[in-house]
Amino acid sequence: MKYFMGLDNGGTATKAALFDVNGKEIGSFGISTASIKPRPGFVERDMEEMWIANARVIQGVLMKTGVEPADIVGIGIAGHGKGLYLWGKDDKPLRPGIISTDNRAYQYMLDWRADGTEEKAFAISCQHVMACQPVALLAWLRDNEPENYKNIKYIFECKDYVRFRLTGEALAEITDYSGANVMNLHTRQYDDELLRLFGLEDIKDALPPLVRATDLCGTVTAEAALLTGLEEGTPVVGGMFDINACAIAAGVIDTESVCMIAGTWSINEYLRSQPVLDGKVQMNSLFCLPQYYLIEESSPTSAGNFEWFIQQLLPELAENAKRAHSSIYDIIDQWVEAIDVKTFVPVFLPFLMASNVHPNAKGCLIGLSYNHTRKHIARAIFEGITFCHRYHYEKLLATRETRPGRIRLAGGAARAEVWAQMFADVMNTPVETVEAHETGALGCAIAAAVATGEYESISEAVMNMTRISDPIMPDPERVRIYERKYQLYVKIIESLDGLWDDMQELAEEKYDG
Repeated sequence: MKYFMGLDNGGTATKAALFDVNGKEIGSFGISTASIKPRPGFVERDMEEMWIANARVIQGVLMKTGVEPADIVGIGIAGHGKGLYLWGKDDKPLRPGIISTDNRAYQYMLDWRADGTEEKAFAISCQHVMACQPVALLAWLRDNEPENYKNIKYIFECKDYVRFRLTGEALAEITDYSGANVMNLHTRQYDDELLRLFGLEDIKDALPPLVRATDLCGTVTAEAALLTGLEEGTPVVGGMFDINACAIAAGVIDTESVCMIAGTWSINEYLRSQPVLDGKVQMNSLFCLPQYYLIEESSPTSAGNFEWFIQQLLPELAENAKRAHSSIYDIIDQWVEAIDVKTFVPVFLPFLMASNVHPNAKGCLIGLSYNHTRKHIARAIFEGITFCHRYHYEKLLATRETRPGRIRLAGGAARAEVWAQMFADVMNTPVETVEAHETGALGCAIAAAVATGEYESISEAVMNMTRISDPIMPDPERVRIYERKYQLYVKIIESLDGLWDDMQELAEEKYDG
């Protein structure tokens, strides 16, 4: 038998999954990922622990499935985009990795926007600056940790660091690095002028050579084989930015579909033959199919908020569900379904980690009253996260000549029927979900299947390895109800805009005073 392994390094979990040549998920294994939050807006992880977590999930899926390591034909890796993982000149992790929900560099983003740097950079990179992008984080590091900055050997994105630990080869896969504001999207190469604009000329040599998603990028080393249980010499491919991997797993290989991913990040994306150059969308990047650009609207405002709700407000319920061998997620789905859509629930702004409206916006529940229960709050969180996706979706629609025929939905919302229906109703667009549970891992397994010769192209592999549900159609009555609720959501965001900086100033006084 032949199997392909996909690793998925997200913001809150690390997972490994095995697939056969037809895309059947043989098994998966995952663990929660610890984060370090030394002060407001800072979100980091220990890079050595991150590598050990990948080794543990590889061991776990091998033990769980009983698959022989010799039967694994290739390995692909996905990881969250943005953020920063640095390897030092002493051949060790330079400092804790910085996760994509980090907001420490927001002032650089604002300054570059105000002084015209962002506009000049956009002409080259075709993307706005984000506080969590490597360029902003590197500028922060230059000014706040100069000794670390001087000792950078390699600048990695999340999954490229994991691949480096598996193979010993320092390489940069383009779907990730094209979203880092270090590449010229017209030439598809690193760009000296971009680095000069951001004041980062001196780190050019730390950017690894560029590779594609389906390139063979080395093999599992003896040291990594001993730690993971993999066979030494197993091929490892370039892999993908996780939003590319999920889109591929969702069968998005043309311009007709929009892909939404409800994970830690609210990802909303579609494919286009040319980048959007009028500044109306946040990001253009290179897709793993070379004829397309990925048009992206995103923010860390999605199902990560739901995980916070469970961990912080429902820990006893989650523990009881675990003891009863039931699912906390099924229980909450039932709660949400029990509250009629016509019922007024608080308006939830899903800005616990960051925001898509203001760099300092915070999470809120607006409109709580004495009669509201945890069930009402659960529905409010589902609705608020879905409304935030729509906020991005409307920006994407403004760049298209026609509405998409469907939304392909992945992530936590896709696994809950009540939530998938809510997405269809709020977006007023048919929604289709993906059969595979671990979509990020499947997308990378598809890349591995192509790189090792099982299929001639990503398109052929997608046709053979993906399974899509029947469409969930929007309900006209619920569409009207959610439209009113969404307009209230937007009005609240606009009303609060002048408060966020004052709130941030208070939050930072403890650390700066």
